[in-house]
Amino acid sequence: MLLAGMAALLLVLLSGIVLLVRLQQRQAALRNRVAAMTLDACPRPAVARLALVRTNVNQGRPPLQRLAGVIGFDTNRRDQYAVPWFVVLGASLLMARVIVMLAIGIFGPVAWLIMPLASIIGCRSYYAMANGKRRGLLLEQFPDALALIVRAVRVGIPVAESLRAVAREAPAPTNGEFDRLHQALAIGAPLETALRDMAMRNQLAEYSFFAAALALQAQTGGGLTDTLEGLADIIRRRIAMKARGYALSSEARTSSLVLGALPLVVGSAIWLISPDYIGLLFTDPLGRTLLGGAILSLATGMAAMRLIIRQTLS
Repeated sequence: MLLAGMAALLLVLLSGIVLLVRLQQRQAALRNRVAAMTLDACPRPAVARLALVRTNVNQGRPPLQRLAGVIGFDTNRRDQYAVPWFVVLGASLLMARVIVMLAIGIFGPVAWLIMPLASIIGCRSYYAMANGKRRGLLLEQFPDALALIVRAVRVGIPVAESLRAVAREAPAPTNGEFDRLHQALAIGAPLETALRDMAMRNQLAEYSFFAAALALQAQTGGGLTDTLEGLADIIRRRIAMKARGYALSSEARTSSLVLGALPLVVGSAIWLISPDYIGLLFTDPLGRTLLGGAILSLATGMAAMRLIIRQTLS
């Protein structure tokens, strides 16, 4: 029984690692494509300076920042998270402890080995969700920011001042990003370098398109307002397409929620009708084993369905 439990635990861990590696490879490929496009558009000296600065920063990161990176916490964005890091870490440890309590009945004491991994996954999931929500807000607000830049440029305001107007008028979090962009320009950073730095900091492809458009316009000339209007129209269409994808996948997402909630609803109903009947799952050793297996199976299935839906939408 112990060997079978250890084999099942190892299989689950290996499956999770394989899925995580594949997801990271797809995200890295997308970032490389966007970075390559931006590199072709930006002037070579500015790109070289930026790459050198980033290399030195990455090499000189303190050990505490590297340790924070393990749980997904970015120390440069601490003011952007609604919950302090120690609260997130404590909640993830509590969640991992509950998972271990459920897994002990199946795998025995070896289940304690999954507690650090479960805690790290919980922290990284929260910060990934927070970063994704923030990127979603930036994407939704970006067409309006481009429209504000277009109106400012058409009345004769320079591009740098139009970026400052976005920092004043746009809602959060777009105003904060454009304020950092304006501060970088104020201390003498080239526009292309500051825009590319903003795109890499937020990992938003649309910001990279914006940087490439301004860089190409600065090199080849042409109407900046027409270029930005076309970019804003493309972004609006992408947002509409994404919303359509979510609408088309609403049935699958609702089905996953119903399948996940149905065992909890039925179990609660049985508990109210016949507490002694379902109480064996909490009092009997075999019942606790079955309960732990059922909860772990349900959680694994929900995570798999959510991952499939997310990959399909991306």
